[in-house]
Order: sequence, then C-alpha cells, then structure tokens
Amino acid sequence: MTLINTPEVRLGIVGVSRDCFPVSLAQKRLDRLFKELGRAGVSSHKCSVIVENEKGSLKALKELAAQKCNAAIIYLGNFGPEGPTTIFIQRFPGPVMICAAAEENQKTLELDRGDALCGLLNCSYNLGLRKLRVYLPQNPVGTAEELADEINFFQNVARAVIGVKGLKIFSFGPRPQDFLACNAPIQPFFDLGIEVMENSELDLFQLYRQAGSRKKKISEIELEMKKELGKAATYPDLLPKLAQLEAALLDFMEQNLGSSRFGVFANKCWPAFESQFGFVPCYVNGRLAGKGIPVACEVDLYGALSEYIVQLAGQTPATLLDINNSVPAEIIPKEADLKGAEPNDLFMGFHCGNTASSCLSNCRMNYQVIMNRLMENGKSPEITRGTLEGTLKPGPITLFRIQSTPDCHLQSYIAEGEILNLDPHTFGGTGIISIPGFARFYRHILLGKHFPHHTALGFKKSGKVLFEAMKLLGVNDLSAPLPNNLPYQQENPFEKFRAEI
Repeated sequence: MTLINTPEVRLGIVGVSRDCFPVSLAQKRLDRLFKELGRAGVSSHKCSVIVENEKGSLKALKELAAQKCNAAIIYLGNFGPEGPTTIFIQRFPGPVMICAAAEENQKTLELDRGDALCGLLNCSYNLGLRKLRVYLPQNPVGTAEELADEINFFQNVARAVIGVKGLKIFSFGPRPQDFLACNAPIQPFFDLGIEVMENSELDLFQLYRQAGSRKKKISEIELEMKKELGKAATYPDLLPKLAQLEAALLDFMEQNLGSSRFGVFANKCWPAFESQFGFVPCYVNGRLAGKGIPVACEVDLYGALSEYIVQLAGQTPATLLDINNSVPAEIIPKEADLKGAEPNDLFMGFHCGNTASSCLSNCRMNYQVIMNRLMENGKSPEITRGTLEGTLKPGPITLFRIQSTPDCHLQSYIAEGEILNLDPHTFGGTGIISIPGFARFYRHILLGKHFPHHTALGFKKSGKVLFEAMKLLGVNDLSAPLPNNLPYQQENPFEKFRAEI
C-alpha cells in the first residue's frame, strides 16, 4: 500500500579519510560499499568528495544539497578526521548515520590497515563535544555487505525523523470535558520542529458548509466510498455528507500546510459535532488514515503525532485506539495461542470506528452505540451514524505513544505484540491484543508514568525503528515491556512473583 503524506528518503553516502592514511583506501572501500548498496536495492548518491578537511566538508555539503539528499551516511573508510566529520554532521540538515570499515583480511593488515574501529571512538568523542545526535548501528564497524544491510534499515529511521521535522498538526476544537488526559503542551512540538495550527469547531463547520459547493469532488469521494464499502455501505444516504467532510479536510490541509510538507489532524468529534453535522466523523477519519493522513479523535494532538510516527516507521496505516477493557476468560478458547502472553496480559483495543477498512475484518458502516445512548436515548440512530465497525485484522502490531507531561517533558513507550484471531464479542472497531508482559507494563509504565488512554497502533512490528527514531529526535525517556526478571524502576521488589524467580 502506497501512503501519501510520507517523505521520500534520499540518501547521500560520504566517505571520510584522515590525512595520515591513504585516501585511496577510503575511496576503494567506499566504492565497494556503494556497489553492495546497489545489490541490496538501496538507492543513494555517492558523494564525489572524500572529506579530509573542513573545506572538504563544505564541498560535500554543497554536493548533497544539490542532489536534494535529506539523509546522510558518514563512512569511515579509515581512521577519519573527527573535526571535519562532525562539522559536516553539524551543518547537514537531516538525520545522519555513522559507520566504519572493518579490516578485510590478513593481507590488509600488512600495509592497508584503516584503523576505523579506533577512529570511530574519536568521532564519537567529538560528537559529544558538539552535542550532536546521530544514528549508530548496533554493529557500526563491518564489511560492505554488512553495512549495506544497516544502511537499508536506517532509511526507515530517517523517514520517521524527516516526517516529524516537516510536520504540521491541525486541530479543530478544544478537548471534550473530562478528557484532560489528551493533554497537549505546545512547547515540545516546537522543540521537535513541528508546527501547530489550532482552530475552533466553528471553523470546521464553516469549512464543511463551504465544501458543499465542491459537487464534483464530493461525488468522486462518494463513489470511492461506495466502491470501498460495497455491501457494507449500510447507510448510503449518509455518504454524500461524509464525502463533503473529507473534501473539506483535504482542501484545508492543502491550503494551510504553508512551510510544512506533511500534515495530520486532531479533531473534536463529540458531543456538539453530531447535532450540528448530523453524523459522526469516524469513517472519514479512518479513510484519511488509510491514505496516510491520520486524524486523531478528541483533539488528541500527541495521538495524531504518535499515529504519524508509527505510520512512518512501519509504512502501514495506523489507527488510534483506547487501551480499553480486559478480556473475560470465557471468550478465550482453551486451545487459543496467546502469542507468548498470559491471559492477564490480554486487553481489547477499541475505538468508535476510525480504523481504515484495509485493517479490519468483516467491516461495515454502523452507528456509535455509546453516543446513541447519550444523544438519542438509545432510539433508532440518525445523528450517531458513520462509524466503521469490525474486528482488527489478526497479525503483528506495534503500540506506540509519544506524550508530553504537563511540565513539557517528552516521554514515549513502544510495545510489540499481536492481534489475536479471536472474536471480541463487542461493538466498535475492536480487537483482542496480546503483548507479553503487558499486565506489569500497564501497571508500572502506562499508569505509573501517567500516559493517557489513547495509543497509536501500527499493523507491523516496528519497535526497533521507533526506538532509534526517538533517540535521534532527542526523546530519551523511552519505555518498553520488561521480562519478569527485570524490575521496573518503581516496582516493589517484595512482590510475591519476584521471590519465585
């Protein structure tokens, strides 16, 4: 699936060489690396400048800018000059990975030894002096073939960082009552390089009414919806209204991106929305997420950012779910494969119906049961129609949340698991989620560190990418589920299970 609203990574590969080592060695090894990248299917630009001094750094920067490279690989073909190398990194506008050449064989050791293992230490020290963040692979010194694999992985990390740095979050409306959990201090967004544009619910209603004149556009979107839903289009009379909202949001984003390249939404979706618009926006939110433009519910700005980051990391659509309810034992078959989790680790992820149809099984358009009770006294639905209900498709997933505390400290969690192929026996867009060790993780991280109820879910395991992207973005407060023999920071060491290990 091709997602719009996603950056294309353009890699520049820059070799460096220290003056007391032969530049020919760095060039030879760079050529070999570039060849292996081609074999691995990694598209990149090989810089013609081998950086040996500060002038070389400036020439390399100019060349990569001309080639529109937005991510760079620094390759120590030998010891490398730490000053010019880190000057390049300091001035390069995108994410940077550093790696170094391993010695090839015994013959190399006789005269052509590059000592890049040592040079990387000097480079690292200089990075610390300049307070620079770079991506260092787990094994940063390797053969050309090994490093080609590492560079291929780095593309995913770079994509997430570039996307965040070029992002604008649009919001409509204040948080609903009792949703202070969707706390959104603005400062950390700007610290990350993100623009924020806050608007009122009245602005959205005005945009919606203005979009009513876009008859052709609305008709095109309505046809898309009919084709997508087929027999699941339970309320065909509602589709033109939903199409009008989608047209309004797309037009607004196009007209207001400004200096940013990518956009996401965090919109108020109840309680006033239904009485004024005459429907719930859930299906539209899911459609846009399926295209690559997440729309977070309940004005959850950090939820929208979390969705976008997990989308970039896995290159799959994301959704925003409540970490919602426990799973009764009676609906779990005895023979069920819980994918490494215990029964108390299972939970249901739920939301009203905002997940893309491509990520649901047996979906159909429905109405929002909870809102129907609140707004229509449980009677035949009218203004609460417009959800897309179904079971989340079974398979691998990643839960992710980046969040600011009230005092503007950024923290994040990452957890990988599975959506089980089990019937959740309930309404909404729902699935039974298995994450090994989730019960302790929920208690000591989600509750212990005051994370909100919303989580972004990506339909792929992308924890490794997310972890590295967070570090490059400067988010160092990272949490993940721990095995039983490792306690969380504030976990009581005298718990009974601890003594049994």
